[in-house]
Amino acid sequence: MTTIRTAAVIGSGVMGSGIAAHLANVGIPVLLLDRVPEQLTPQEEAAGLTLDHPKVRNRFAVTALEKLGKTNPAPLYSETFASRITPGNIEDDLAKLSQVDWIVEVIIENLQAKQELIARIEKVWKPGTIVSSNTSGISINAMVENAGEAFKKHFLGTHFFNPPRYMKLLEIIPNEQTDPVIISSMSDFCEKKLGKGVVQAKDTPNFISNRIGTYGLLITLREMLAKGYTVEEVDAVTGPAMGRPKSATFRTLDLVGLDTFVHVANNVFDLVTDPVEKDVFDTPAILKEMVAKGWIGEKQGQGFYKKVKTAEGKEIQALNLETMAYAAGRKISSASLEAAKQAKGTVGKLKALLGAKDRYSELAWNILKPVLLYAAEKRDEIAETIVDIDNALKWGFNWELGPFETWDAIGLKRSVERMEVEGSTVPEWVKAWIDAGHDSFYERKEGRTFAILNEELREVESRPEIISLASLKQQNKIIRSNSGASLIDIGDDVACLEFNSPNNAIGADILTMIQQSVDEVRSNYRGLVVANEGKNFCVGANLMLLLMEAQDGEWDEVDGIIRLFQNAMLKLKRLDKPVVAAPHKMTLGGGVEACMPADQTIFSAETYYGLVETGVGLIPAGGGCKELALLASQQVRDPEVDLQPWINAAFETVAMAKVSTSGHDTKRLGYMRAQDSVVVNPDHRIYEAKQAVLRMDAAGYTPPAIEKIRVVGENGKAVMQVGAYSMLKGGYISEHDQLIANKLAHVLAGGNVPAGTLVTEQYMLDLEREAFLSLCGEIKTQQRMQFMLSKGKALRN
Repeated sequence: MTTIRTAAVIGSGVMGSGIAAHLANVGIPVLLLDRVPEQLTPQEEAAGLTLDHPKVRNRFAVTALEKLGKTNPAPLYSETFASRITPGNIEDDLAKLSQVDWIVEVIIENLQAKQELIARIEKVWKPGTIVSSNTSGISINAMVENAGEAFKKHFLGTHFFNPPRYMKLLEIIPNEQTDPVIISSMSDFCEKKLGKGVVQAKDTPNFISNRIGTYGLLITLREMLAKGYTVEEVDAVTGPAMGRPKSATFRTLDLVGLDTFVHVANNVFDLVTDPVEKDVFDTPAILKEMVAKGWIGEKQGQGFYKKVKTAEGKEIQALNLETMAYAAGRKISSASLEAAKQAKGTVGKLKALLGAKDRYSELAWNILKPVLLYAAEKRDEIAETIVDIDNALKWGFNWELGPFETWDAIGLKRSVERMEVEGSTVPEWVKAWIDAGHDSFYERKEGRTFAILNEELREVESRPEIISLASLKQQNKIIRSNSGASLIDIGDDVACLEFNSPNNAIGADILTMIQQSVDEVRSNYRGLVVANEGKNFCVGANLMLLLMEAQDGEWDEVDGIIRLFQNAMLKLKRLDKPVVAAPHKMTLGGGVEACMPADQTIFSAETYYGLVETGVGLIPAGGGCKELALLASQQVRDPEVDLQPWINAAFETVAMAKVSTSGHDTKRLGYMRAQDSVVVNPDHRIYEAKQAVLRMDAAGYTPPAIEKIRVVGENGKAVMQVGAYSMLKGGYISEHDQLIANKLAHVLAGGNVPAGTLVTEQYMLDLEREAFLSLCGEIKTQQRMQFMLSKGKALRN
């Protein structure tokens, strides 16, 4: 793998600063350069600065760096990582490019400007340094047509998608002379170090994702205009019903920016020669009119949608393309959309949508068909494999299925027959593939995936760092399972506990499986990984069940649920084999408590982690409070050192339901322990967790000793409660918030005991359970629980 210890990014705009931020995220010091300003700002003039002053000359990069902390969503995993970025300018700091391992050009999308900059880079270039261009479609070969042979070997395109931290796709585009070793090693580096999904694209207009994705958006717009569909109707069809994001077509365009989209479309229009293809990429007049009006999307406050203030609050209005006026959006429903909504999985939704035979089913087919045909027609021109095409659309446009996976899902033979009946031209290689006896582009056998390559079925390369639980289950690797969880053999005598209940909410089925898993692993395995492949790791306990029992006054049942939760977590913690948790995305409440018993937690970089029970009027009662108190006690072992600051910090974090903004941010909130770590590529989580289990086992794992917890006691509780009272009097919290805070303070302090008392874990669990039960009986807590279940957000009553 290429070793990149330092980097330089030239161009500090949104993309350049975002790429610099992501390099800083993974620990790479970055030099961020931009041009020198040609005139002073009023503020600079008032300060008596001149154009020669370093603050002025570095202004663009410095300003970009300052904006990183204000940008939402945040480009940095932690604001402290901004210190890894050094601002400068291309005039004074050009020579410093010889000191870095990777130079990324991210300036204006103009071939001549890029060629001129590359010529300047080559003059100070140190042989062996990798140079790349972040471009969305300009020819990589054309950029370096005047460069030397050695430089060309180390030059390639690295097309990040915006925002670089969050978007998975990275297209690598070699020029004709790029060293194959560089291509391979950069692909490896970008996957493992930057956490990207890497595809190799050919040097063609807009490469893969933007070529197919832009085509699909333009086809959708043309179909809409031709058949008179509304903005709301199109988005109702082209969202989750088709396995696409909720932003569907027009919310996506508003997010991207219509001006940006038109630029990308024009790039293909200018460069392709086929008149039919050129016609599709000729931007419709309606888009040009909207751009001319400045209606370019969210960055200008209006595009296809606009937020409007009303007497009731805010209303999202949709644009009527006939009148060019905005009106309140209307809910779209039909038999096909309802059938898709009820169907399970993307394949089921697509089949249901296309099979219903109404005007929305017709819309779906009429925009899907040309995209499938276009992807097939351009297969060899834009990519090496259909896998790269499918991955590019999944990772770049957030489709659930790529074009060829979609074709398989709806039935290759049947859909081709329909296309030909309707007079469409199907590429010869597709018909030849069917004639050869194939009814799909992909085949899966015994956990291995095969796909068409060079008109043959070849195995798709599997990377050891990617462990697929879904694939393992297909291979009958399930050890135990019930309605909420499964225990899966992931190889090398390591098992993985997977949650698979709705939203991965923890109920009795998952808690039972945890206890059974502990027994199974103790007898037959080297260790346990706790991970899953759901949209989120776990959003907490089964709130509906708790609310129903509380409203019915079934307190013994509520008590039993909490005891079961606590006992399962304690049993997991006491397992005499290594346990590693690998959470990802939303990991809230009970999800956090399911990770806390592990010997090590390997967070995905995108982990949003927090004990949020106060938001529904409760406190953590599955061991969360106990574990935070234990962690504080372990960090301050000297009895002469005041424990109060650590407990105060834990109190504030839980009382305010703080959630980390990344895996790294868990450290700021006090959840990350010394042995915990972060993995950037989410696809590698389970592998890294498994390796951690094997390392502990090989080292002769010994379970941590059971130790008592030193608590701050009654006096420490008073300190926290005074803080809550001050918040109440300041109008920051309600009386019910204060009640919850007082209960939380009682538990975290260890109850009414003297400061410095040593208590057992079970004692702390009993305090948790008692406080939880009492809060469940509060009407205002039940109102909060009901509001969260119905509205999906917290009620402050």
